[in-house]
Amino acid sequence: MEQATSDSGWRGSQEGWLEAAYEALLESGVESVKILPLAKRLNLSRTSFYWFFKDREELLSVLIARWRDKNTGNLVRQSEAYAETVAEAMLNVFDCWLNKDVFDSQFEFAVRSWALQSPEIQAEVHAADRTRMEAISRMFMRFGYDEGPADVRARTTYLVQIGYISMQSEEDLALRMKRIPEYIAIYTGKVPQQRELDRFFARHGYKPE
Repeated sequence: MEQATSDSGWRGSQEGWLEAAYEALLESGVESVKILPLAKRLNLSRTSFYWFFKDREELLSVLIARWRDKNTGNLVRQSEAYAETVAEAMLNVFDCWLNKDVFDSQFEFAVRSWALQSPEIQAEVHAADRTRMEAISRMFMRFGYDEGPADVRARTTYLVQIGYISMQSEEDLALRMKRIPEYIAIYTGKVPQQRELDRFFARHGYKPE
């Protein structure tokens, strides 16, 4: 047991290497995600990397899988979450835009920037966009919207948020929360009930003035 603990200390861990790669990607882009700089960041030997990954390409592949599972997976799950009304369902999706644990906007921006340099990652991004918009469209159809309007509403909802991310737009939390009822009304055609907004605000720690 002591030997295993010692080995873990000088080798690090797969999650440790992946977290270092994630941080480097967010800070400086994919060109900074290289084995030697990551080893220095972790204060580990370069060779210890190979206990966990075959090569840099495998590390990058795992990093993309992490992005796919978190951002696309959670957005789909939020679109499928229980809701009594379409406005409440949209508020579930909006959780993605306000909770980094659900949807990591910085990670999203970094991957989209990476996609500008890589056809393979661009294909990943396009596939994610399709999956996400299809999930939101299905959400609308669950509440009785026809396929065409559901598709347009889903695209409007999603592409506006991607615009926020791509432009690195920042809003004061109070201002963003103030705008949310109007966003919901525009995207769904339904005005959210106050009790729905109260639950949404409460889970994000916001108290309207």
